[in-house]
Amino acid sequence: MNSDGHTESAPAALYRAHAAQLLLYGRALGLSHAEAEDVLHEVFLGLLGLAESPLRPENYLVRSVRNRALNYKRSFFRRLAREFESTRWFESSADETPAERAAMRCLERLPTEQREVIVLKVWHELTFEEIGELLDLSPNTAAGRYRYGLQKLRACLSQDGARNSYEFDQSLGETVDFLDSASALRGA
Repeated sequence: MNSDGHTESAPAALYRAHAAQLLLYGRALGLSHAEAEDVLHEVFLGLLGLAESPLRPENYLVRSVRNRALNYKRSFFRRLAREFESTRWFESSADETPAERAAMRCLERLPTEQREVIVLKVWHELTFEEIGELLDLSPNTAAGRYRYGLQKLRACLSQDGARNSYEFDQSLGETVDFLDSASALRGA
């Protein structure tokens, strides 16, 4: 039941439970936020038009978002708009931490194939077998893309972390490393 005492339909419950993850997946596939929303709504319209409910609705939704996103991206004019939008893959908000911004920048830099597998594994909690089935690849290939993507994320985040461990003294124009100073004091 929802807040006004009515029973929630199965598609409405699926939308409420999975819409945010599916939007993120659409973004990982290279769509703008608005394009990902359009694709998500088309998927749910398609779901409502089915004679029978899918056996595995979550997998149906992920595959449908992927298929519709790939079809959506095929248009030339949409491709141009998407490439222009790619500079803003994630929408920034004022309450993001520097670590969140760094993670988003690093995820954005990954090749699409690796980014897609990471989003499916982490946010959608799919197994490598399910990811392989969805993307028409072997589970080992999916696992490899995940592993290499995570390695690149770690490297990127450690570089960003190294950059963030320095503070710039504008009056002197020098870089001051506070982490090394702090570790020396702890060891004393």
